[in-house]
Amino acid sequence: MSTVQQEVDERTNLTGSNKFELLLFRLGGDAVGDRSELFGINVFKVREIVAMPVITAVAGALPHNLGVVNLRGQIIPVIDLPSVVGCKPKTGLNIMLVTEYARSTQGFAVESVEEIVRLDWSQVLSAESSAGGGMVTSIARLDGDSENTRLAQVLDVEQILRLIYPINSKEIDPETIGAKLVIRPGTVILAADDSAVARGLIEQALTAIGAPFIMTKTGKEAWERLQAISAMAQAEGKTIRDKVAMVLTDLEMPEMDGFTLTRNIKQDERFKGLPVVIHSSLSGTTNEDHVKSVGADAYVAKFVAEDLAATIRRVVAQ
Repeated sequence: MSTVQQEVDERTNLTGSNKFELLLFRLGGDAVGDRSELFGINVFKVREIVAMPVITAVAGALPHNLGVVNLRGQIIPVIDLPSVVGCKPKTGLNIMLVTEYARSTQGFAVESVEEIVRLDWSQVLSAESSAGGGMVTSIARLDGDSENTRLAQVLDVEQILRLIYPINSKEIDPETIGAKLVIRPGTVILAADDSAVARGLIEQALTAIGAPFIMTKTGKEAWERLQAISAMAQAEGKTIRDKVAMVLTDLEMPEMDGFTLTRNIKQDERFKGLPVVIHSSLSGTTNEDHVKSVGADAYVAKFVAEDLAATIRRVVAQ
């Protein structure tokens, strides 16, 4: 029992050191060869790993939906992940990854699970400018910076879920999102998120409440931008609060995660009193406790525009 608790404590402490654990899995080869690439997902998103149970096909299911399974009384939709990314498993869909993501639970069918590796976020580089059809947020260098390091593709689950479950209704409704944000003139919201889908939704929500913003793609980019704004403010005889109303950050980001970004801000005297809101698909009380431990002013789970807008109004008004 003490060993299990020690493992839990170790994983909890990772969030304070810009480290995380990546579950590696394979989806099969491509259409023209046998090569089977490594893919990864943050361990914090994985509730459990099970041998593929019996799947019940659902009438009229959308493409890439295999059906549903009954897992200990919970009905969970199962997504054919190899078909989504264009892979062909040779040995079949043998494993189901049960994930909790953005207020939902779903199973991802994969061919095999390899191992769990512990990495520093500095080993993970943004892949947005690379090939991948928008489904890969970043590339993890598993063996450090060595030239022959193994590489794993970190999938953009937000993009995949949006592809599988398209939303037909109006996502950002000006009538329900509430009043315009009252913000100090000349200030902006500095936001960071590595998912293109998430950035698009955040931008729509901020625009709907009339909030000026600067959008960045990683925690490192946001941190560098914040320091540059601070230097500009100082040269003008102003403080950071005259330029930035608050910081809105995701947790999982290449190069520097949201925990580290938040801790850097809260420990820097230049940014004293600058509010930070964490906006993440990593839900649950454990992650909310981590958020409090690094000094964030609020946490809001992705993605409900009304919840995000209400949280921003409350934090800015403090």
